[in-house]
Amino acid sequence: MIGRVIVPGIGGSDGTHWQTLWQQQWGADAVRIDPGSWSQPDLDDWVAAVDRAARLISPRVEGIALVGHSLDCWAVAEWLLLSPVDVPGAAFLVAPPDPTGDVFPSEDAPTFVALQARRLPVQSTVVGSTDDPYCGLRGAEQLAAAWGSDLLQVDRAGHLNSASGLGTWPTGREALERLECLVLRV
Repeated sequence: MIGRVIVPGIGGSDGTHWQTLWQQQWGADAVRIDPGSWSQPDLDDWVAAVDRAARLISPRVEGIALVGHSLDCWAVAEWLLLSPVDVPGAAFLVAPPDPTGDVFPSEDAPTFVALQARRLPVQSTVVGSTDDPYCGLRGAEQLAAAWGSDLLQVDRAGHLNSASGLGTWPTGREALERLECLVLRV
């Protein structure tokens, strides 16, 4: 069985966000991170929140899928590079922002600005939208290459958040399930 760690971006995911809807469907098979710095993200706090959530779920599952959105894709990547738990894992990284981009929230998240993508030690998929204001498709391609991730391109879905109107986002869910199948085969 796969356990999921829900890793939302700044402020968490609201009730209509696909992460929240998926978590409701998964029930006890999913946990959400709970950092103390939702609005003023601190990298160490967010990485520690990922660690707490992963360690909470890892004893009762065969593998972990980290389901990140936006800024927290970076917290997932940093956690994987620093202190993964001892179970097979995967990272589903949706709409990671480009820290070098003009609209990156550098004033709100200064501890994330200097991060550089490095090859992840797990199977991973980056999902990028053709019109994401925080990371264009070219940036998503570059992040996927640096992280060693597959790339899923979504046409004109903005930042792949609640405003995108994705609902339960069946296409994303199918992509995550394919990734999870790879984890269980490891």
